[in-house]
Amino acid sequence: MAHFHIKKKKGRPYLYVREIARVDGKPKVVSQAYIGSPAKVLSFATGQEQGAIKLKVEEFGALWLAQQINQDIDLCAIVDAVIPRADREKGPTIGEYFLYCIWNRMVEAVSKNKLTRWYKRTAIQHIRPVDINELTSKRYWEKWNRVSETSLRKIAKEFFARLWQLESPSADCLLFDTTNYYTFMASHTQSDLARRGKNKAGRHHLRQIGLGLLVARDSRLPLYHAVYPGNVHDSKQFEKIMDEMFAIVCGLHNTKERLTVVIDKGMNSEDNFAWIDEHSRIHFVTTYSTYFAQELATTPIQRFEPVDIAKNQRLVEQGMPEERLLAYRTSGEYWGKQRAVVVTYNPVTARKKVYTLQSKLETIRQELLAMRAKVKAQAPHWRKANVIKERYLRLCERLHVSSELFILEFHQSDDGLSMSFRKDSYQVIRKQAMFGKNIIITDNTDWTTREIVEASLDRWQVENRFRLSNDDELVAARPIRHWTDSKIRCHLFSCVVALTYLRRLELKLSALGIKRTAENVMDDMRHLHSVLTLSKGSRELNRRLETPSKTQAEVLSSLGYYVDDSGVLQIIKR
Repeated sequence: MAHFHIKKKKGRPYLYVREIARVDGKPKVVSQAYIGSPAKVLSFATGQEQGAIKLKVEEFGALWLAQQINQDIDLCAIVDAVIPRADREKGPTIGEYFLYCIWNRMVEAVSKNKLTRWYKRTAIQHIRPVDINELTSKRYWEKWNRVSETSLRKIAKEFFARLWQLESPSADCLLFDTTNYYTFMASHTQSDLARRGKNKAGRHHLRQIGLGLLVARDSRLPLYHAVYPGNVHDSKQFEKIMDEMFAIVCGLHNTKERLTVVIDKGMNSEDNFAWIDEHSRIHFVTTYSTYFAQELATTPIQRFEPVDIAKNQRLVEQGMPEERLLAYRTSGEYWGKQRAVVVTYNPVTARKKVYTLQSKLETIRQELLAMRAKVKAQAPHWRKANVIKERYLRLCERLHVSSELFILEFHQSDDGLSMSFRKDSYQVIRKQAMFGKNIIITDNTDWTTREIVEASLDRWQVENRFRLSNDDELVAARPIRHWTDSKIRCHLFSCVVALTYLRRLELKLSALGIKRTAENVMDDMRHLHSVLTLSKGSRELNRRLETPSKTQAEVLSSLGYYVDDSGVLQIIKR
């Protein structure tokens, strides 16, 4: 409830607006805004101000939307059931600390240091009242310190089970992929998770943490996540979690008897596929490096034919049949058994790679001409063949080009060292023949070529979740600024839940024919404000919502709400 409050400072009155709400069952001042000087107080009382005055404007729409998505899952209750409030513990529960962190990451991700300040400019007290001053980085440290790895695993398992119970999608084909997030943690800081490795953002000098995510193919909703040390290879991590991951998935509601997991070549290993072969219910679709199957990758294009997929159909309708994805199907022995093999060819990708290679070859040619000129002039440091070869190898490494594409020859005579070079046309043609090719291997030998290709192409859905997790405003999983393993696990779990809720939002809107991304919806709804106003000549404060735009009203309607003429959020009566 909002009311005026007058404070006297050095004998002079100053006007404030206070709002009171129940926090932990007790009335508490949750908002206080300074209005003005005594002269302004007089103008309010006599109605000299023109029109309605906006005393306070707070972000409402996006935060309210986040609350609606969580309502039926109730993450707070799940967490508090695993880690109940301790004796004499005051303030928000651990579940509420997770919840307020997740809502922030769904709307505008900020650090824990800035969380209190961020919530102060939102209408959180009219959505889920909380003592905002409790949401500090210190309090997060204290609360999350109580969350053990075992407890967090129980929370995650219960969360995904609850999600699956509500959404009930078909779970016959699953997508698994991994990524990593860098951290600025110092080298001497003890951590089992933060290790140096090949970072996907190119920050190889920084310590990193790995994240594996299992996603349902049809809904793109996560089923399972795993946090692991940054120096563990993808194939080793996949081997480590397979038992736990598939045990959880097989126990979920509406899981099919036959499960297929789609992975990429980073997870390939003899042990992993031996484990899958031992479990008749589990099948796989994976990619295979063209480097280790060059004969297959150089299969003539004449053997390929268009695949009957939606993208190819659109290209035909647009008058670009030459851009269609092509496929060649065969079989072969991989990891000890006969598998179905499909080689795909993307002409667009092939053209781009040919152009890039030709550009790099020209760069190398110009550098080799300059090298030859220095050798001919017997310049210092250009008189030894092995030194020059080493410089050529470093040049190729810098440009990420095979050193076999040029042949260098050196001849020593009385006049000194001479150098010649030529392009190896056979190697260049062979290299170009592999461009645009992708090898897919599966033990689903009864699947059609179309089914195999579509399953492999759908791996972008997991990659898309990872791209969203790197968004600077939404989720923002990196850089990880926590420096203890327990807090890192809590942080990444919060990010996974935020990703899940954003995807749930997209599914809810899509079911009603609203095709919008979560990023677009959240950015739009952030501009729907809750406003505290004072009308001309009135002494009563009024809180209302701004008039929503067409797109905002569409989102509200999809969840069964509308804003009436007086600015009050109402439930649509069906």
